[in-house]
Amino acid sequence: MRRISKLTRVAVGVASLGLIATACGGTSSDSGDSGSNDKGLAIAYDVGGKGDQSFNDAAYAGLTKARDEFGYKTADIEPTEGETDADKEQRLASLAKQGYNPVIGVGFAYGPAMKAVAAKYPKTTFGIVDSVVEGKNVASLVFAEEQASYLAGVAAAKATKTDVVGFVGGVDVPLIHKFEAGYKQGVQDTDSKVKVLSQYLTQTAEEGGFSSPDKGKAAAEGQIEKKADVLYAAAGLSGQGVIEAAAKAKVWAIGVDSDQYKQAALAPYKNYILTSALKDVGGAVYALAKSVNDDKPLTGVQTFDLKVNGVGLSESNPEFAKIAGLQDAVNKAKQEIIDGKIKVNTE
Repeated sequence: MRRISKLTRVAVGVASLGLIATACGGTSSDSGDSGSNDKGLAIAYDVGGKGDQSFNDAAYAGLTKARDEFGYKTADIEPTEGETDADKEQRLASLAKQGYNPVIGVGFAYGPAMKAVAAKYPKTTFGIVDSVVEGKNVASLVFAEEQASYLAGVAAAKATKTDVVGFVGGVDVPLIHKFEAGYKQGVQDTDSKVKVLSQYLTQTAEEGGFSSPDKGKAAAEGQIEKKADVLYAAAGLSGQGVIEAAAKAKVWAIGVDSDQYKQAALAPYKNYILTSALKDVGGAVYALAKSVNDDKPLTGVQTFDLKVNGVGLSESNPEFAKIAGLQDAVNKAKQEIIDGKIKVNTE
């Protein structure tokens, strides 16, 4: 298997992936290599599951594209409430035992389980999103979230009228710190007078930080009371509550991972979704599936950043182009990040 440190331009971009709302799956507690990898891609969802209109749905979009292009069987499995690493390990092992290849864990929480299972199924290629797991048959699909968040910060600084903007993080963990750090830097580099309010919903994922729209809504309402008029949420399913609160107050929301302006479930609020910090989870899922289908499975750390369109900022809302100076500022910042003139903070 070949090991590369950075992916060249992937064949699918964020904007081209459609979301479909169906699911399938299977269960097994067997272990050991199946010896037969005759099925296609399987993904195991992160907390929040399908229907989050964000992170997990982006992964599913990659699965559907791969399924439609390659014509093979796929599976996508929901997490269970309060599950343990052992539960995750059993889920991944079940998919490998059934012959799915590759098998992808969506989210850093699959790290310990992935490390254990990959060693038991050397003929299966595994992928993990948002974490680095060592293994000859593991592809670690990681993103420069801080770069997309920087662009979101530029947009927020240009769009605010109160000089107060907000950030809502789902769980207080290093991954979400990257979103916050990039956003704050983008805001401050664009207009140092703008204040950024930050709040994390929970300390652990088990407390519902990524899966509780009510928590997101309450946090957003608190920031709006403090005059924030642009709110950026990196909180999975909880982000829907932030968007709802922003729309109710008629202030801007910035979505995350998927282009949330285009999500059907968020249609009632779309006029208040200024933009979304994009993270091409679907493209990464598809790229790994394609590499296995081509008998050239990717392994090692695969980095998706602005240079390869692995992250970015959506422009679907027509109002994005109408705010004075916003488009030019975002384009300039994007190019300077790509050229190395801007080094974006990760913490």
